[in-house]
Amino acid sequence: MSPTRERNVIRMLHLVLSIPIVGFIYGPAATIPRAAWFTRFIAVPVVVISGIWLWQKPRVKRWIRGLRAGSGADRTN
Repeated sequence: MSPTRERNVIRMLHLVLSIPIVGFIYGPAATIPRAAWFTRFIAVPVVVISGIWLWQKPRVKRWIRGLRAGSGADRTN
């Protein structure tokens, strides 16, 4: 997947899953148990993670690369 396509998919996921959060805050979704559960445990974490990924992707990838480089056999305990 190209970087542009990846970013567009993550952006659409972020925007679509933000709709239940707005419904939870301003609408009746907080009183519907299944909608409240979905919003709390699926929509909010995915929106937060996708937002951080869109915002900080280069920094996160550098951090992961550094962890992989540092976990080699050359480490001394």
